[in-house]
Amino acid sequence: MRLEPKVLETHGVRLEPLDERHREELRQACAADPAIWVDLFPYSMAGEHFDIVWTKRFRTEREKGVGLQFAVLAEGRCIGITCYGAIDPVNASVNLGGTYYHPDWRGGVVNPAAKRLLMGHAYAAGARRVVFTVDALNLRSRAATLKLGAVQEGIMRQDRVVWTGRVRDTVVFSVLADEWPAVREGLDARLAAFA
Repeated sequence: MRLEPKVLETHGVRLEPLDERHREELRQACAADPAIWVDLFPYSMAGEHFDIVWTKRFRTEREKGVGLQFAVLAEGRCIGITCYGAIDPVNASVNLGGTYYHPDWRGGVVNPAAKRLLMGHAYAAGARRVVFTVDALNLRSRAATLKLGAVQEGIMRQDRVVWTGRVRDTVVFSVLADEWPAVREGLDARLAAFA
């Protein structure tokens, strides 16, 4: 499995490898829902935390080859972010997550389109397994992941300490390569309904 940063696009949603030109629009998108960063994310991209995540976390993940971040664009502007994390070429596995959308873009075409693009790209690159890890408290993301067609594998109890100090339980979902054709078909049908 070899994941390359590249532009991906479908149904009016464009994913671009994250770089400096996306910085200020992404900062504005992240500022649109400050409460979500306190309650449901392992790190914060609100306020002064944005630049720390931008300069340290994202750069370190890219340099180590364990993460790729994509700016999510709709109507020509950056409205969020989604990422490949825990990239494991030896085991052909990748975690798809770190996803945030401006509140105005939730519940529509953006999430299924972005996930369709990233999953398709991962399987084309040789992935055997795409994993989603979601905070157990994040009911919206859990429902969205199931709606994608992922299988819930279980809950890792007290898996991680988030930036606020809360100890989170993590729900693990996956889609295996042999399940991808059926999942892809379901996503394509959902996306066709938006057209």
